[in-house]
This record gives sequence, C-alpha cells and structure tokens, in this order.
Amino acid sequence: MHWAFRLRVCAILASAICVDAAEIGGKVRVTKPLTRKRITISQVYERTAALPAAPAHADSLRDEIARVVIYLEGSAGKAHPVSARIDQLQRRFDPDVAVVPVGSAVSFSNSDPIFHNVFSLSKLKSFDLGNYPKGQSRSVTFQESGVVLVYCHLHPNMSAAIVVTPTDWSTRPDLDGNYCLKNVPLGSYQLVAWHKSAGFFRRPVEVKEGGLINLDWEIPLRQPLAAP
Repeated sequence: MHWAFRLRVCAILASAICVDAAEIGGKVRVTKPLTRKRITISQVYERTAALPAAPAHADSLRDEIARVVIYLEGSAGKAHPVSARIDQLQRRFDPDVAVVPVGSAVSFSNSDPIFHNVFSLSKLKSFDLGNYPKGQSRSVTFQESGVVLVYCHLHPNMSAAIVVTPTDWSTRPDLDGNYCLKNVPLGSYQLVAWHKSAGFFRRPVEVKEGGLINLDWEIPLRQPLAAP
C-alpha cells in the first residue's frame, strides 16, 4: 500500500546581507503521527527508502520531526568525508538515523553482550558484516549519495537509515522543527527533505545573492492505521 502525502513549501527571499553566500532556513511541521505497520524488507525498498514509524504517543509529532533530514543537491563544491559511528545497544541502532557526506565511513560497534550481524540490501550499498560480539566494530564506506537502510540478521526489530548527502550542506531540525543551512554558495540546487517514513520531497532553490531564504515545510502524514 502506498502512502498519500502532500507537501506545501512557502519560499521568501529576504534582503541581501552578503553577495557570495546565503542561509537557507525555516520550520518543519509534521501534522499527523504514524503508527507501526507490518512490512517486509522487499516492501520497504518499493517505498523509496522509507521505514515504518514508531507507535503514536504523546510526543509522536516531535518524534516524527526527529526523523527528518534536510540537505542540498547541486554544485556546492566537493563533499568532505567524515567518520561516523552507529552503536548497537539494547538491541537497537543508536542513532537510528545518521547523516554523512558521500565518501564517509560509518562504523557499527557492538555494545551488547550478544552477537549482532549488520547488513543492508540497498542497491546503493549492499553489505553483510557477519556475526561479531561485544566490543568489536566493523566499518563501511559509502561512495554514492542516497539512503541506505540497515538491519540486523539476528534481531528483526532493529533498523536504521544512513542518509549519504552529495554535499556538505545538511542538517536536522531541532525539536521545534527549526532548521538552518549556513554559508550556501551561489548556485542552483534541489533542497531535499527526507523523512524516515514519508520518503523524499524536493524543491528547486536558486541562490543568486546573499541573505536569507526562508523555506517552511509542512509534511502531513495520514491518519493512524487500524490494526490489521
């Protein structure tokens, strides 16, 4: 089953402050929580790198905002790889969403007193790190931009997403939904908002002069599903 989503983006270009760079910022608003849905791995990949959200509760809308990544696609210079870490703790990936520029390496450390086996079937980067015990860590380098979904062979409840961005310009909204990308060079871009359950939304952005470009995102999610 496909989700029905709509995205409203309002853009306002403020007065110029400098001539060679700008800030892109605004607010992300999620209007409906999601409940957990039964889903197979094959169905996940058919939904453009989207995962089921946690069950709805009092703070569910803030939880959904925490599953949003915003980044730029376009000619903004060469990405600078970093080293990142995803821990396996209490049979969960921590964090369950990681954001790194293309070329970066992500290590998967095991802090549980049990074996884990991290793998991905993503076309972007398919891998299987095999079984390894507490205290060990294994690393994967991501040379293409996109979203890689990660699981554990031994614990089906475990899932994470790695958002590999083509530029250094990426951010996560704060708990109130505010975000900001600073020092964006002049040029033409696609501003991308990715949500762990909703998938991708894109908006063209033209940075012609310095100043503030305000982009507010509204991501309405469908009503909670009835239990199957």
